[in-house]
Amino acid sequence: MTYSNPSAEFIRQLLQDVHSVAVLGLSPNPARPSFRVAQGLQAKGYRIIPVRPLVDEVLGEKAYPDLESLPELPDIVDVFRASEHVPAIVDSCIKLGIKRIWLQDGVIHEEAAQRARDAGITVVMDRCMWRDCMQFCQ
Repeated sequence: MTYSNPSAEFIRQLLQDVHSVAVLGLSPNPARPSFRVAQGLQAKGYRIIPVRPLVDEVLGEKAYPDLESLPELPDIVDVFRASEHVPAIVDSCIKLGIKRIWLQDGVIHEEAAQRARDAGITVVMDRCMWRDCMQFCQ
């Protein structure tokens, strides 16, 4: 099976529809891609919700150890974790009722992505949310 992402037009609309982004694996280190992507999204007006254990705050926002600890559901989960963690992330999203997952560049797990889709979750895989935002959200 070969997974295919939604169309460019669908992604453009998705980026316009979401407002809160739970960034899973958001590093407090400004040199890390997760930090730079989240900072860019925040500058575009997205509400960033850091999800990373052992961190209190990133980009001025309170951090949470996992998706289950969030006080409210985000519009989308942006994943900066290794591909082997994706099945458990999908399980959490299904259990919590989160309807959108974005797997960043290099984060690929076709079986988990298909399972998420089968559960009614929109999945974008192996793309950079910030890069797409810069292209589609002008």
